[in-house]
Amino acid sequence: MNSQFLSTLFRSHHRAKHQVPASAMCQLVEGVLQLLFPPLADVRFETVEELEKYSNNLKVNMMRILTSMEQDLPMRPEEVAEKMMQELPHIYELLLMDAEAIAAGDPAAQSREEVIRTYPGFKAVAIYRMAHVLYRLRVPLLPRVLTEYAHALTGIDIHPGAQIGTHFCIDHGTGVVIGETCVIGNYVKVYQGVTLGALSVDKAMARIKRHPTIEHHVVIYAGATILGGNTVIGAHSIIGGNVWLTDSVPPYSRVYHQPQVNVRRSEEPVDALNFSI
Repeated sequence: MNSQFLSTLFRSHHRAKHQVPASAMCQLVEGVLQLLFPPLADVRFETVEELEKYSNNLKVNMMRILTSMEQDLPMRPEEVAEKMMQELPHIYELLLMDAEAIAAGDPAAQSREEVIRTYPGFKAVAIYRMAHVLYRLRVPLLPRVLTEYAHALTGIDIHPGAQIGTHFCIDHGTGVVIGETCVIGNYVKVYQGVTLGALSVDKAMARIKRHPTIEHHVVIYAGATILGGNTVIGAHSIIGGNVWLTDSVPPYSRVYHQPQVNVRRSEEPVDALNFSI
């Protein structure tokens, strides 16, 4: 590389605000998950004091990250870190309910511990719930770093601004997209490939509700796409696979897509090639 280009890069690095690497932020959220859930912990805590020390170290690391963006925070880094730590008991309760919903809704799940340890849907929702608290505290950048980390790990893309109720179940999960202004009620179940998105990506809609509302006890099957800020899926509805919706449906609706599949049988040609793999 020539010296002029290197000088340009140096000026860009020198002006950069947030110097804490993304890896430190991701390690922090993994550390919180290890604190909350023994199946995810790398170490065994023999005493309450050890657990408390671990928790305090997490808080110190969080403050170090937040200090790097102090000028953009709505309050002091210590206050943000304290508020986040105070939210952990509530986050823990929500995640236990999420794990129970997944275990109850998936015949393949043998236990809640298996869900916590292995299910990508639980992992994505766990990181989302922490990122959502930071989003509500108006912390810049960090919430998106965390949910994009979860996206890279699981294939599940949940914006930290989405509002998600209790007992949320994502089954399989790959390709699920949940937009920023989406509102999801309690006991909702979503399968792989579901998109809860916006009808328009116009930048002028940045502060407008542009993603759908999903009421309580709704099931959305694989590949369904539901778009629009005014679209409401009524409680206890079932949205079938590959459905495309831009209009609201009332409670207890059954919405499905009926493809045409033509099956034709013919006599096997005399000269057909028979082979096995």
